[in-house]
Amino acid sequence: MATYARRHGLKPLGAGIGLRKGFYEELPRTPRPLDWVEIIPENFLTLGGRAQRALDGCAERWPVLPHGVGLDIGGPDALDDDYVTRLAALVERVDAPFFSDHLCYSRLGGVHLHDLLPLPFSEAAVEHVVPRVREVMARVGRPFLLENPSYYAKMPGGTLPEADFLRHVVEQADCGLLLDVNNVYVNALNHGYDARAFVDALPLERVVQVHLAGHTRYPDVIIDTHGARVCDDVWSLYRYVLERTGPVTTLIEWDQDIPSLDAVLDEADLARAALRDGAAR
Repeated sequence: MATYARRHGLKPLGAGIGLRKGFYEELPRTPRPLDWVEIIPENFLTLGGRAQRALDGCAERWPVLPHGVGLDIGGPDALDDDYVTRLAALVERVDAPFFSDHLCYSRLGGVHLHDLLPLPFSEAAVEHVVPRVREVMARVGRPFLLENPSYYAKMPGGTLPEADFLRHVVEQADCGLLLDVNNVYVNALNHGYDARAFVDALPLERVVQVHLAGHTRYPDVIIDTHGARVCDDVWSLYRYVLERTGPVTTLIEWDQDIPSLDAVLDEADLARAALRDGAAR
């Protein structure tokens, strides 16, 4: 199914976790099974000290995949030339098979908004994003994935269904899709659509990576907090995705209320077991 991955020689890497600051000392030395490690490149663009030692220790053992939050691929400002240059150097340094960021905007008038804000689901937004994606891929020189974001209000000006918007962007830019299954689940409940039907409408042949995470329920909204274990419904949706994509590189995201390393690795073990089951089927 994952024809984009095959075209670029990308094989499923298994189950990974993020290199977060609290794990700098312990993760590079863990004896437990782990298949790959994700980094937030903004934390490693200026290397030195503990961060560099932790990154180097992980890179000696596992593939490292940068997943950014600061590219601002959909924003109105010009791409940050210095950021893209340093990102390209980091991707080269860790020899990442691919890298990723979010289909969103995060900067306005040169001011970083410290949030990942949704774009209007429109042809105009597609036409704005596509050449920026192509520029980033050309400058970094590796396959690039865009992640479907969580969102809590629809931006005005939308003319397309969300799944069609995602399809148009990744097909016209010829990039990959990072499918955040928890985001699909959260958005489906918050906006009242069927999560499995949404998955079926996506360009699944471009899925190279999946994210799994926990969320927080409030009386009137679900927030994508990355602060809890993956719930049963998200695991079920993940297995539904795997039935359609086959095994795919999978990350356990845990960014708030981060527990022990063993607890996060336990979640990765569950993802690895689901990948084995999917491959067996």
